[in-house]
Amino acid sequence: MRRTSSTIPFGYKLNIEDPSTLLEVPEELEALNKIVPMIKQKTLSLREGSAWLQYETGRSLSHMGLKKIAARYAR
Repeated sequence: MRRTSSTIPFGYKLNIEDPSTLLEVPEELEALNKIVPMIKQKTLSLREGSAWLQYETGRSLSHMGLKKIAARYAR
């Protein structure tokens, strides 16, 4: 994935060999795939989902950041 801003999106990390590209972090993307449907179904709040993601992956994501990600998912 090509880097387009200074912020590294959740689920990706900076490619040390080529700083203009990003590498996927499969564990983070899998965690997002688990949590986003629960957010959309309102089974889980954004804050609960954000806390679960931090617990599961060790990387923090704000509840508003999670809201933006969930809005992009078409599933």
